[in-house]
Amino acid sequence: MRKAMDQYCVMGNPVAHSQSPWIHARFAELTGQSLHYGRRLVETGGLVDALQAFAAEGGKGCNITVPFKFEAQALAQRTSERALLAQAANLLSFEPDGIFSDNTDGMGLVQDIQVNAGFNLRGRQVLLIGAGGAAAGVLGPLILAQPAGITVANRTRSKAHSLVERHTPLAGLHRVTLQTSALESVPGQFDLVINATVSSLSGAGSPVAASTLKLGALVYDMMYGPAAQDFMAWAQAHGAQARDGLGMLVEQAAEAFAIWRGVRPPSAQVLAELRHHLAQGTDRTPR
Repeated sequence: MRKAMDQYCVMGNPVAHSQSPWIHARFAELTGQSLHYGRRLVETGGLVDALQAFAAEGGKGCNITVPFKFEAQALAQRTSERALLAQAANLLSFEPDGIFSDNTDGMGLVQDIQVNAGFNLRGRQVLLIGAGGAAAGVLGPLILAQPAGITVANRTRSKAHSLVERHTPLAGLHRVTLQTSALESVPGQFDLVINATVSSLSGAGSPVAASTLKLGALVYDMMYGPAAQDFMAWAQAHGAQARDGLGMLVEQAAEAFAIWRGVRPPSAQVLAELRHHLAQGTDRTPR
């Protein structure tokens, strides 16, 4: 009797744009793994039911995207240290003793910035825009890369304070200066500006002023594809290098795949292939 294929998915809202099914299908092909990875749209307040339904169908694990990363973390019975620090999860595994949560976002971001983009974070000044689940997932790994300082700017400054306070011991250990700022009055200039908000989904352009950019700064939007174009165009118009979050998506997926399957896929190859497919308009995601 043929064994049923292992099931994984990404859950979020919106989720139709996600390239994760294509990425994981290609990872599986290149590593000889047998699995199916799909998308599931989850309505507000429906995450618990969605997870229970997927687990009942034999689901092995799922990725979590906006706006459910904080909620997903709270639902886990066991959690990794990085997800515990973030208090947000982008990966859940259904195990015999309950749900295990992890957060691979920060590892994916740092890998894409330092390896794929060739931008060394050590000693740099970093502006992180946002204090939601995406920002929470990356602040710890950014600190571990030992920039000189990180400023967290958010519309609701109290959320930025809470995020920074939770990470202050780690920052002190690695001699990284942490501070917060309001969006409309960010002090100083930065080598790296990261947009971890969903402003790009609404075509809102940049949440901060161009005065935050050092000459030749790298500006990074965690969104990718058409959603990131306005923010990237703003960066380029002000003399900055611009990069979208496609590499982060692939690298965090590679870490998730390794956790689930025990094998590390060739992420650089898959990123190059995905960029080519998207440029050619051939991003037909396997179902």
